[in-house]
Amino acid sequence: QVQLVESGGGLVQAGGSLRLSCAASGRTFSSRAMGWFRQAPGKEREFVAAITSGLRTKYADSVKGRFTISRDNAKNTAYLQMNSLKPEDTAVYYCSSTSQIGDSYSTHPFWYDYWGQGTQVTVSS
Repeated sequence: QVQLVESGGGLVQAGGSLRLSCAASGRTFSSRAMGWFRQAPGKEREFVAAITSGLRTKYADSVKGRFTISRDNAKNTAYLQMNSLKPEDTAVYYCSSTSQIGDSYSTHPFWYDYWGQGTQVTVSS
């Protein structure tokens, strides 16, 4: 069983930055893909970014060039650096992981087996 705990959310003005962290339990963190998703009120959960065990990354078009996903396997932690934030980035952000071991990822939430509790990000205009 993998447990994920997000932190780092908050209120920021448009154009500002935040860094989200996702601390994971378990011994095989480095062998699993990690994903970040977000969900705004009244909307479906949407893909933001993913990073594989081999450090391949994938971003949603809406955040490409502004957000950076990374991981520190020694700390069992994944990060989402968010720059040039916009009001439309306001959402609850969730980190996720998979039970699959290997260098693969998905942009679909159903592929991921483990989820954190979410952290609120609010961007004011």
